[in-house]
Amino acid sequence: MSFFPAKTVNSDIFGKLLKSDGFFIDREAMRPSYMPNILPHREEQINELATILVPALRGETPSNVFMYGKTGTGKTIVTKYVGEELLKKGEEVGKHVNFVYINCEVVDTQYRLLQNIANHFINEWSERIPFTGWPTDEVFAKLQKMIDKNGGVTVIILDEIDKLKGDEALYNLSRVNTQLSKAKVSIVGISNDLKFTEFLDPRVKSSLGEENLIFPPYDASQLQDILKQRVKIALKPHSIDDDVIPLCSALAAQEHGDARRALDLLRMAAEIADRQGLIKVTKKFVRIAQNKIELDRINEVVRTLPTQSKLILLAILLQEEHDKKSNSPSTMTTGEVYEIYKDLCKKTRTDSLTQRRIADLISELDMLGIITARVISKGRYGRTREIKLSNPSDELFDIVKEDPVYGELSNYKVRSQTRLL
Repeated sequence: MSFFPAKTVNSDIFGKLLKSDGFFIDREAMRPSYMPNILPHREEQINELATILVPALRGETPSNVFMYGKTGTGKTIVTKYVGEELLKKGEEVGKHVNFVYINCEVVDTQYRLLQNIANHFINEWSERIPFTGWPTDEVFAKLQKMIDKNGGVTVIILDEIDKLKGDEALYNLSRVNTQLSKAKVSIVGISNDLKFTEFLDPRVKSSLGEENLIFPPYDASQLQDILKQRVKIALKPHSIDDDVIPLCSALAAQEHGDARRALDLLRMAAEIADRQGLIKVTKKFVRIAQNKIELDRINEVVRTLPTQSKLILLAILLQEEHDKKSNSPSTMTTGEVYEIYKDLCKKTRTDSLTQRRIADLISELDMLGIITARVISKGRYGRTREIKLSNPSDELFDIVKEDPVYGELSNYKVRSQTRLL
């Protein structure tokens, strides 16, 4: 017996969509992860990194290096590009080189980091290190043996290195060369935080921070070159208006020259226009894409808020809902939010913070773009913040209520007397 309904005349929805002649030749080329043959405006950084790593092709230990730069300045793609070239050249000249890439935002503990690096050297006869369960020193000892047995030079890339929990992993990796006899290891750390090394253990800092490489933000002109290169690969000729690329570049340049942002704007604008069956991408679709990306960013930020900040946001949302139903003004003050927040803390059995600390967290929500909190004067009553939501309350409600802690608050009602008039 089939669990699916019988096919109808119009059931082949994907067939029709596949036949449609859209904008894209290679959609993946519009993604930040795509690696073109040439990386515009990063020749200097490519050459610097290659100069640091070239000793690996002589069987020598390259210096460790820290690479800094804001999001979307090309750090990861330059590192992977140079890594691929290093592996190719190693094969050509007969030098054994390994290139291990780890994203520390995903692999953020010492055990998992050592496990992931070790498993890079696993073959069909090797014992795989389990996801958890071994003592960390045993994992480290196993990693040393595997690297030494493999031989050659291993370059370990630690992207988002500042996301690693604790200094132990970096300390162990920084001293691994002293315990190897047939192999050598070099570490490349990538971070958005220029002050990252200031907080490292001095022993780690001295052994790891041998070289520094800074990635400056792209300007609007450089972003245009990057987008033009990707458009030639990804889209059909004459599928975008002339002013689309300059607009995407200008918008991304305003946000510290983020190439990812520029690519995402252009890709999403093309996808939206493509879904509507249009023949050209115009500025209008860039603006639509900008709003959608911003909303998606806000949604992700809200999902990852700490408990106290989520309770504050929920208090604001509940007050907003109450005001709509009672036709009251849609602005509220810190004191009003604090009263609801304290009530929510009691119902969820959460320790409440002081009003001063809540005022700081409201300022953080403002900086994140979730709310606006404008300071106003109340004359002889002092100053307070006038709080408004920056995004649709329904969507924020849905996200906040994804957390099981808030299930019991779904029927919470704001009492009229809670408002401070």
